Amino acid sequence: MLTLNQVLWIILTVAAVVVLTFLTLFLNQLRKTAREAETTLVKARGAIDELQVIETKINASLDGIGQVVAVSKKAVSGLSEATSFLSSRIIRPSAKYWPLLALPLLRLGLHAMKKRKEK
Repeated sequence: MLTLNQVLWIILTVAAVVVLTFLTLFLNQLRKTAREAETTLVKARGAIDELQVIETKINASLDGIGQVVAVSKKAVSGLSEATSFLSSRIIRPSAKYWPLLALPLLRLGLHAMKKRKEK
C-alpha cells in the first residue's frame, strides 16, 4: 500500500509531466506563429516599398497636373476676356442692327438653296 506522501508525489509528478507537455506544445505553436509572423512582416515590408514607389509616381503626376491646371486657368481667363470684349463691345451695341442684317442674309441663303435644288 502506498503512503500519503507517495500518492502526493505521484500526483505532483503526473501534474508536472502534463504541465511540461502543454508548455512544450504551447512553445512549439508560438515558434510556428512567430515564423509566420516574420514571413508576413517581410511581405508587408515589400508591399509598403511598392506602395511608396507608387506614391512617388502619383506625386510626380500630380505635379504635372498642377502645371496643366495653371495653364488651363490662363487660357480660360484669356477666353473669358475675349468673350467679354465681344459681348460688351461688338454684339450688344450692334444688336439693334441684327434684324436689318439678318433678313437680307436669310433671303440670300434661301435663294441660294433654291438654285441648288433646281440644278
